[in-house]
Amino acid sequence: MLDLKFIRENSQAVEKAAKAKGAAVDIAAILSLDEGRRAILSEAEHLRHQRNEASEHISRLKKEDKDATKLIIEMRSVADRIKELEEGLRTKEAELEQVLSFVPNVPAPDVPEGKTANENVEVRSWGEKPVPDFPILPHNELAEKLGLINFKAASRMTGSFFILYTGWGARLERALINFMLDRHRKEGYLEVSPPFLVNRRSMYNTGQLPKLEKDMYRVESEDLFLIPTAEVPVTSIHQDELFVEADLPVYYTAYTPCFRLEAGAYGKDTKGLLRVHQFDKVELVKFCRADDSPLELEKLVADAEGILQALGLHYRVMLLCTGELSFSGAKCYDIEAWAPAQNRYLEVSSCSNFEDFQARRGNIRYRNKKGEVRFVHTLNGSGVALARTVACILETCQQKDGTIVVPEVLRPYLDNTAVIS
Repeated sequence: MLDLKFIRENSQAVEKAAKAKGAAVDIAAILSLDEGRRAILSEAEHLRHQRNEASEHISRLKKEDKDATKLIIEMRSVADRIKELEEGLRTKEAELEQVLSFVPNVPAPDVPEGKTANENVEVRSWGEKPVPDFPILPHNELAEKLGLINFKAASRMTGSFFILYTGWGARLERALINFMLDRHRKEGYLEVSPPFLVNRRSMYNTGQLPKLEKDMYRVESEDLFLIPTAEVPVTSIHQDELFVEADLPVYYTAYTPCFRLEAGAYGKDTKGLLRVHQFDKVELVKFCRADDSPLELEKLVADAEGILQALGLHYRVMLLCTGELSFSGAKCYDIEAWAPAQNRYLEVSSCSNFEDFQARRGNIRYRNKKGEVRFVHTLNGSGVALARTVACILETCQQKDGTIVVPEVLRPYLDNTAVIS
């Protein structure tokens, strides 16, 4: 959530940023609500001051055995007005919070302007595109042929866009999760295992609600949500808490399944692992001081890149333009791995700096060395998402005879197996 003072002082920039993200935000209405709120607050504070002075006067009159009846009656009227103003203030603040919850974060100054993915900027790439000298199978066909994934059974038991990994497929998935968690722990991240269901407040903290509720799986009886990413519960670990500056930065890593209804995505990437409603992911989350967040973002991207480098997958890093940024994001890099059979890059990680946007929603702060209380900056990124990474491994590592060479870093997790056939 943006600071109201920031919106008042930068109304045009906020309106421009919202438009760049495709959000319809009425800044004039927000400022009008804020003005009304401040007018109510000012009158209430004036009347409280008046009541306090009158109370002292009444006390003096009583001590002097003088009649204070008229002043007492006047103060009853003032008390009634204060109560009326306080009720009005609660209503106005609720209205204001509701409209503010739909105002997106402002992009960082170095984010390129643009509306579509075509205007994202390639920052760097790693490795070479594999050029096989034989016809390669798409990952879904190869997975079914080798018995790694049973798409039909998953569809029967649940529905479209769900996965049933079997045999070596299930073991490969588990090997990837363990490899990534082990690597990130060595890089200084504390491993946590959070709940896969969260409440409405947690979803609000990270910006999923209210804007994206239609894309979420919800348990109506308890008003709980299946998490779309571990970012949601892990960021909320420190909800309403106050750090000491010396304790920052704080790094977490977590494996969770992720659940996304993606109501507006039907008809896109319908085959195999490219778009599914449940997928595994290892997440990286950071809490840090404001001054440190730009560098922490670059380090976060490097940690995610390290996974793909270790797996030997060619990839590129894209700096997202304003129109491609998430609702909460101030700056974001996408890491896209190359899928040879698809002949295109697949996004396997998004690494974002949210600055203090999420921290304001979650009331996550720290006290600096001067004793001042400030909001932390939050960052997160996939380290990495598994469904598309598995697709890239199957298409990159398949051999002419239809087998799959296991990336060397995964072999210790698979009984040192070098080839899946």
